[in-house]
Amino acid sequence: MKRSKSERQKLLKEKIEKTPFITDEQLANYFSVSIQTIRLDRMELSIPELRERIKNVATNQWNETVKALPLEEVIGEVIDLELDRRAISILDINKDLVFSRNKIARGHHLFAQANSLAVALINDELALTAKADIRFTRQVKEGERVVAKAMVEGNQKGLTKVKVNSFVGNEKVFTGIFHMYRSTDKGEDNHEISN
Repeated sequence: MKRSKSERQKLLKEKIEKTPFITDEQLANYFSVSIQTIRLDRMELSIPELRERIKNVATNQWNETVKALPLEEVIGEVIDLELDRRAISILDINKDLVFSRNKIARGHHLFAQANSLAVALINDELALTAKADIRFTRQVKEGERVVAKAMVEGNQKGLTKVKVNSFVGNEKVFTGIFHMYRSTDKGEDNHEISN
């Protein structure tokens, strides 16, 4: 269905407000127009490109300072963070992250995204991975976007248990349980770690 420019731009603005991390390519497919048309629409509406939107959302969503790891050292773009509770990052799989032969992402990049997110989540000057139980549930290919969601599940005797699930769309591609050492003992809470 062909829409007028003003109607398309109105819908485009609403779509980006609902899903701020949607790419220009996804928008072009959604509206059945060229990527160039989407870029022109965004410029006319003063909507920044995806990378800028991610940074804006990240800046607006947390006021706390990450202690254990500088944000620029986290693998992927952190888009949400609440220290000692939860965090989300996005990693776009480009040609540098895949095997040239089959265009499948190297597993250590998915692990690094999840592990660095678990470290950044810890509200402590020192956070190290003491143990990790990981599982890859499907291959990730070049061009796909991996969204990692980390959640603290408990503290016990200097260790914090962080669960990270990574998704492409709604499909889980990786899961990991990270037992994080921290320099200050959070003590035991009502979410005791269980193996």
